[in-house]
Parts: sequence; structure tokens; C-alpha cells
Amino acid sequence: MDTYKPARTETIDHTITGLLAKRADLFNEAERIRDRLAEIKNDIGAIDRTLSVLGYTGDLDAAMPRQKREVIFGRGEHSRAIMGELRHAEGPLSSRDIAQTIVAMRGEDARDRKYISDLTKRVSKALRSMKAEGLVRGVADAKGNISWERRG
Repeated sequence: MDTYKPARTETIDHTITGLLAKRADLFNEAERIRDRLAEIKNDIGAIDRTLSVLGYTGDLDAAMPRQKREVIFGRGEHSRAIMGELRHAEGPLSSRDIAQTIVAMRGEDARDRKYISDLTKRVSKALRSMKAEGLVRGVADAKGNISWERRG
């Protein structure tokens, strides 16, 4: 039977060390899970190609079990966040800049490249809709990259 023993030190050094070790363990576990997910996606692609070579012509997506949709933003939250960033910007921003700022603002991991890439696509789509509504304007640079700013 374990009994509680009070810490023998007056500092929180042990706590900090333990939390840093746990953080590193979790980060490494996330990397392993991400790598395994990539392997699984590659395996699914290989199976799909094999089915195609064998003459399967059915709809592979229809044969998949339905997955629960992951809701990242609540209704209207995404658009409000984008407009908020454009409102406080000192100049035009790229979709990627907006996505990275939103991730940082929400306290999420800005080093997750896949998440940033997915969010950048969502931001771009939302900005195109806002452009059609006349809320924002896109300015293309010499390379064709679009930076966005609020209209008026």
C-alpha cells in the first residue's frame, strides 16, 4: 500500500522535469501515430490500385464505412476569425498567414504541417466565398500568389 510522502524539496524542479519528459513522450507518440497513419493510407492506396488492376469498377468510397465528421469550427466561427485577422492586419495577408495566425490564436500546434495545409485550404475557400459576397478583395503578386484584404 503506497502512502503519500511530501516532496523533500522546496522547488518545483521535479515537476517541471517530469512535465517536460511527459511532453516529449507525447510528442514522440504523436509522431509514431502520424507515421503509422501515413503507412495505412499508402496501404489503402496500394489495395485500391490492385483492385483496379484486377478489374474492380465499383465505387470504393461508397464501400467505405461512414466516418464521423470532425467539426473544427462552430457555425460562423471560421469566417469571423478570418475577418478578425484581416481587420487587424496592417496589410494584405495570404491564406497561409491567416491560417497560421488562427492556429496560434486558438493555442493549437503550429508545427503540424498537415493541419496548417488543410486549414489553409479551408481559409482559401472561405475567402473566395467572401470575395463573391463583396467582403474581401484578393490582390495577386507577380508569382500569382493572392493576398487578401477587407474591402472598404
